[in-house]
Amino acid sequence: MDFLAGCIGGAAGVLVGHPFDTVKVRLQVQNVDKPLYRGTYHCFQSIIRQESMFGLYKGIGSPMMGLTFINAIVFGVQGNAMRYLGQDTPMNQFLAGAAAGAIQCVICCPMELAKTRMQMQGTGEKKSKRKLYKNSLDCLARIYKREGLLGVNRGMVTTLIRETPGFGVYFLAYDVLTRSIGCEPNDPFMIPKLLFAGGMSGIVSWLSTYPVDVIKSRLQADGVGGVYQYSSIADCVRQSVRREGLRVFTRGLTSTLLRAFPVNAATFATVTLVLMYARGAEEPKECESATPGGDRHTQLQQQTQASSL
Repeated sequence: MDFLAGCIGGAAGVLVGHPFDTVKVRLQVQNVDKPLYRGTYHCFQSIIRQESMFGLYKGIGSPMMGLTFINAIVFGVQGNAMRYLGQDTPMNQFLAGAAAGAIQCVICCPMELAKTRMQMQGTGEKKSKRKLYKNSLDCLARIYKREGLLGVNRGMVTTLIRETPGFGVYFLAYDVLTRSIGCEPNDPFMIPKLLFAGGMSGIVSWLSTYPVDVIKSRLQADGVGGVYQYSSIADCVRQSVRREGLRVFTRGLTSTLLRAFPVNAATFATVTLVLMYARGAEEPKECESATPGGDRHTQLQQQTQASSL
């Protein structure tokens, strides 16, 4: 049931956050010499005007399809890692989260590759005159046919570098916040507190690895139309810094942070509601103060945490 709730909560998070993700990717990979967008608001405005509201949801099929597998991996690995580590401590939460983040890259990397390519397709066109890809699956199939497994896993190293510490920081921040703000058995503000902790954890996690995400997006968008600009991660970093300075590592950060909180809020709210409904409107279990091997605290986290980075 925790897995099902996590999947439904994750789906809600994708629906809320995908428009912000599209804006983030467009800003990260646009040509600095001929920029199409002046900033986050202008990018939103331009996409809606030129491509309609549906333009903001380009590539949503890929994260929706990968959601079930990613949640299965994250919940399974994080839960088993915590049981293996034995004690429910902040450091163990970080290690368990990092392990979950690393292993789910097997699904996350191809999923985000297809998402990025679909988001870049038909930029500035209300109705694309020539579509390279029909949908996310067609995108991956065409990349595989042209470039093999290496092409489908383009950006895997940067995804690993981003997701491993990113998930570790996410679970660590959530654990620290839920312990510090406290939850009482009959606290009427318990759910808002959990939503706040989840939203802030997402923001902290993104801030910790955002520069890597910029490079990942550029590598995954590279090669659209058959023209490759970067030969490696180092070459991408070198060219990006030389042409745009260190500010390149903050491109699209505003839309990412605007997305992080509501996405996590939507995910946590949905997970909580699904669990309460499934258990006959039973109140979510209460948090307890941090103690070694705090099982009840761990249960609450497993009920509410979802893969929403």
